[in-house]
Amino acid sequence: MNIMESNVFTWSPLPQKRKLDFTQKKKNVNKAKDFNGNPSESYFSNCEFEVWLRSCEKEINEPLTGDVKGIVPNWLNGCLIRNGPGSIKAGAEEFQHLFDSSALLHRFGIKQGKITYQCKFLRSETYKKTWAANRLVITEFGTSAVPDPCHTIFQKVASMFNLKSDMSDNAMISVYPFQDEIYAFNEIPFIHKINPNTLETLNRIDISANINIVNHTSHPHVMEDGSVYNIGLSVNPTGPYHNVVLFPAVSSGCKKSMFDNARIVASIPARWPFHPSYMHTFGITKNYFIIIEQPLSVSLPGLLATKIQNKPLAGAFRWYNNEYTQINLISRHNGELQFKFYAETFFYLHIINQYEDKDYVILDICAYRDPSMIDCMYYETMKDMHNNPDYAKMFRGRPIRFVLPLNPKPGTGVGENLINYNNSLASAYYTKNEDILVKAEKLCDLGCETPRINYEKYLGKRYRYFYAISSDVDAVNPGTLIKVDVEEKSCKTWQEPNCYPSEPVFVACPNSKHEDDGIILSAMVWGGEDTNHVGLLIINAKTFKEIGRAEFKTPSPVPKCLHGWFLPQ
Repeated sequence: MNIMESNVFTWSPLPQKRKLDFTQKKKNVNKAKDFNGNPSESYFSNCEFEVWLRSCEKEINEPLTGDVKGIVPNWLNGCLIRNGPGSIKAGAEEFQHLFDSSALLHRFGIKQGKITYQCKFLRSETYKKTWAANRLVITEFGTSAVPDPCHTIFQKVASMFNLKSDMSDNAMISVYPFQDEIYAFNEIPFIHKINPNTLETLNRIDISANINIVNHTSHPHVMEDGSVYNIGLSVNPTGPYHNVVLFPAVSSGCKKSMFDNARIVASIPARWPFHPSYMHTFGITKNYFIIIEQPLSVSLPGLLATKIQNKPLAGAFRWYNNEYTQINLISRHNGELQFKFYAETFFYLHIINQYEDKDYVILDICAYRDPSMIDCMYYETMKDMHNNPDYAKMFRGRPIRFVLPLNPKPGTGVGENLINYNNSLASAYYTKNEDILVKAEKLCDLGCETPRINYEKYLGKRYRYFYAISSDVDAVNPGTLIKVDVEEKSCKTWQEPNCYPSEPVFVACPNSKHEDDGIILSAMVWGGEDTNHVGLLIINAKTFKEIGRAEFKTPSPVPKCLHGWFLPQ
């Protein structure tokens, strides 16, 4: 399927300045159609968000053996570890936001054509306290907990000056390897080591114990030599700084761990001293770190206020839709800021990939007009989505490409395009202030989220393909997997009615010669009453056709997961 005729990327007119209040007005619009093309009685009836509202009631410690159909490549041996929301309940109470749900780990084991499944809750300190009390005990991103009545007034006052006191360590976003170890991540400075065979939580690492940071992104970058980079925020006497942290690979037998040897290799002051930008990921190329400061920020005064008032962290977020997004290129050689570019206001969670080509840095991002999609993940908003005609607009995003000039032509006038790159429709211009304003081109006219590439070989390098899930809730089939060809600007899709696949993970076949020589693994759940049902999908990455799958009937509901990692045997 080809994209729209015009690839020049433009947003609709900027909305009125507003505070994110998680409310949407209803209005009369044409309603969606069902899978058969018939008029629907509700908006977006093809999209089953109930898959996010499930709670796992029984862990699976002994692996279930799946019903395998089709072909499982004989070279495919290892395990796919997944992470995501596992339970919206805490006794008789419920969390309010998807990011608050107790972390549930999933494992699909693949060996000699057989596939198994198991799941287990992450034993974070938050989980243990919550389940011991059988109620909400720690305030989360979008949920307030009832204060502990046993705390004295002095304990409450003391906690106000310690940002980590009573901080949730519910790491329910992603999993990443640190050499031969696997860790569960969120944006807090705590990560949890996981046994990849049993899913047991082995121990918790406090990153801030070794490095002066108060948070980090959910998506570090794993390099070919095993070292890991991430971005973390520090608050210094001169203000907040965005820091690039290196966790260097260690040799076998080394007494110090990657965490012991961690160090900050680059640092830039936050664009807004009292409102550092929210970051979920960052970019890395051969010569640059890419830090994007978007207008969604975390108010430091607001953060203190939420702590004092025991309010959710979301109350500290601020959105400035009249501010440009700032793209920073920092040298990997000396840690200094080399270039700053400005782009029309957008919100993003995930960068697809980035690379250098001649005199340009190419930056591909899944972008949104504003951060309304975070509002969409409140459970009450999800439950009401079929009555909310604006829900799809709140989730509307597109994959876009920026071309950043490293050697802009001297003397170029204001408004003259600085880009001459492979017939790209992206552009860059000097402003009157001698800043460079960059404008993106659209890579595909489909909503794409949780993008993945042939990561091991093409991270930070020129690439051609990425894989993602649909984020268009008003599509005829919202449960769609997508393969995008960024050169041809075309895409292929896989879909099945009432089936909701998760993030597509690329696994290269042995001795692969081409970028898409391999398979795609994706966890599947089904909508409606088919709650106790999970599967693993295997797709030929080149043709994007299904070649095999394994399905499992489980003793309790299986919610949809977020991010994962494949560990080869």
